[in-house]
Amino acid sequence: MERLLAAELILELADQGIRISDWDDLDDDQRKHLDELFEREIFPVLTPLAVDPTHPFPYISNLSLNLAVTVRDSKRSMERFARVKVPPLLPRFLNAAGSETFVPVEQVIAAHLDSLFPGMTIVSSHPFRVTRSADQAIEEDEADDLLKAVEELLQTRHRASKMVRLEVDETMPEPVLDLLMQEMGIGHDQVYAHTGLLALAGLTVLTSLARPDLLHRPWQPTTQPALTQFEPGHTIFDRIKQQDILVHLPYESFGSSVGAFIAAAARDPHVVAIKQTLYRTGVQDDPAAGGEQSIVKSLTAAARSGKQVVVLVELRARFDEEANILWARLLEEAGVHVVYGVAGLKTHAKVALVVRREGDGLRRYAHIGTGNYNPKTARLYEDLGLLTADEAIGADLTDLFNMLTGFGHEPEFRCLLVAPAHLRGALIARIRAQADRGAKGRITLKLNHIADREIMDELYAASGAGAHVDLIVRGICSLVPGIRGMSENITVRSIIGRYLEHSRVFRFGDGGKAEYFIGSADLMERNLSGRVEVLVPIKDRRLRTRLEELLRVCMADDRLAWQLDGETWEKIPTMSGINAHVRFQALAHGRSQGALPDPDTAADPAEVVIVAAGGIVTKEAKTGTEVLVVHRPRYGDWTFPKGKLDEDETLAEAALREVLEETGYECDLGPEIGMVEYRDRTGGRKFVHYFGMSVTSGSFTANREVDKAKWLTPDEAAERLTYARDRALLRSWISSV
Repeated sequence: MERLLAAELILELADQGIRISDWDDLDDDQRKHLDELFEREIFPVLTPLAVDPTHPFPYISNLSLNLAVTVRDSKRSMERFARVKVPPLLPRFLNAAGSETFVPVEQVIAAHLDSLFPGMTIVSSHPFRVTRSADQAIEEDEADDLLKAVEELLQTRHRASKMVRLEVDETMPEPVLDLLMQEMGIGHDQVYAHTGLLALAGLTVLTSLARPDLLHRPWQPTTQPALTQFEPGHTIFDRIKQQDILVHLPYESFGSSVGAFIAAAARDPHVVAIKQTLYRTGVQDDPAAGGEQSIVKSLTAAARSGKQVVVLVELRARFDEEANILWARLLEEAGVHVVYGVAGLKTHAKVALVVRREGDGLRRYAHIGTGNYNPKTARLYEDLGLLTADEAIGADLTDLFNMLTGFGHEPEFRCLLVAPAHLRGALIARIRAQADRGAKGRITLKLNHIADREIMDELYAASGAGAHVDLIVRGICSLVPGIRGMSENITVRSIIGRYLEHSRVFRFGDGGKAEYFIGSADLMERNLSGRVEVLVPIKDRRLRTRLEELLRVCMADDRLAWQLDGETWEKIPTMSGINAHVRFQALAHGRSQGALPDPDTAADPAEVVIVAAGGIVTKEAKTGTEVLVVHRPRYGDWTFPKGKLDEDETLAEAALREVLEETGYECDLGPEIGMVEYRDRTGGRKFVHYFGMSVTSGSFTANREVDKAKWLTPDEAAERLTYARDRALLRSWISSV
């Protein structure tokens, strides 16, 4: 990350006029502006804390940014240590004189330390921060009140949580580092020295700049016709009763689907009960907490109107405990029955049940999803949710909520797969069924994490029996694909892009007999044995086709996808230009216009693309490494040698051939450096894969494609290159070698 930031991102931002600058590189006007800002906004909130026999080493809070300062007292001929905490209320980066130049706040503070330590000589200052463990156990068997126990835990976490990491600037002097380690009681294996900035999350300030040319194209989530086109007098319940509805966030709207479902239940005079789980709710000042999107607001309104409302709030959702306690108290004050789950288990399931009086009886409506009931994350996380009036699912959820709110063992469910009692066994049975099919067996799983040993052993066995196993894993993957005789039939890929992949999809089999499930569970020991999780079968053939469409797009993606090769993640080469997130936007737009799912065409390229390959060619000269750049008379530009792939040619073969044809140089092939994308002069999309190369023989002869070739130092080459994309690629390559 540090190399990427320093060698590519900061330099590419500078090419666009946005600069992350050091204090020493500012001009006089910029420094004057920040001097005034410091005196007015920063100095009054700083507190220097000395460390000496009368001032013990201060407590360092989790993830706070600090300066370790050494000062010299000339009167007493001694050096002293002090800590200056950067208050979290300060911006991480400060704007210099209204420009698009930003300076780390700790550097501005460091430049004014003489104001904090008058009469002292500033010897050195270096940033550092610590990470504290959030893992603190609650002895539930000994706790009479779980809510009170969690509140007490939160009070002690800030002061008593164990320190697990110390991050420092690599230039920090050894005596200062030794002092920090001694006072914090940590060893060298817990120290991480950085060459660049700390607390990089603060870079999100750049996304607020008025630079739409550098941001993702805005996306307005769509709404399916099934959730908008109601007949007079009909409601969302009438539509759900007619057909199951599958919602794909953030491509489709949370507010007009899940939010509208709960809001309608709160308003509807025929609804008699609402039961729901809440795992991560979000903070109360979230702008999305108002209006119809607010799940909590709907639930409190329902309770005040006399409906039976039961909410299971998971108080132990890590880092959301305080928010969840606030929401729990608010719900209780409104008359909601709030419960806190099953002793010894976290309730991670995302389920809601609405009971509605219709005619002479009651009908149950349900939502089961993969993501939290949180309107803020619903704009950033990719998730799925099922709205259904299926009687078996409704009956299963009734039994589940009775188990969660009362006493009793986990019942036998009709169709839901529920952890911890039944889910593991149900998954193993389905994996073995596909293993029994041999080479005809098919398993596709889309997950956040997979690390459960028993499940992985079953997948290895299925692969060994000939079954094909495709995994799409966003996070932790402890399974190793491609091991001969063990996992050669397993592929693992990960999609990393604009949205966080969060949905869990399970497919066993293929064709019309395939089983599909969605739900909250990952394949981790904690999910299968230590949490209440729910997977729901997708029964509607139309919705199974939707899931098949989703899986095929994920498997066809070559813009955002990475593939696990043994124990190494490698970027999948871009050949067709399919970006899953862009494709899902297009599919959602199509659904809003009434289009039906079609897995056979969903992964087709949206337009014709040109795939090319080339090389950054280097040689060693007396003055150091030199880079070859070429001039193309047809375009009047300076670039690297490259060209389109011939039929059945690999990227590496094309790169070597093009370099030879355009420059006359024979080369040894090095690693693939990266890929650049742009639209050529005809408007077509072009993807060029570049490899590092070193010259072995040959000489340049001018030709129709290239009339000039020059060997330049990397800095000279960067100056000569016409395109910013080429300069960025060169910087990345040079920094890596």
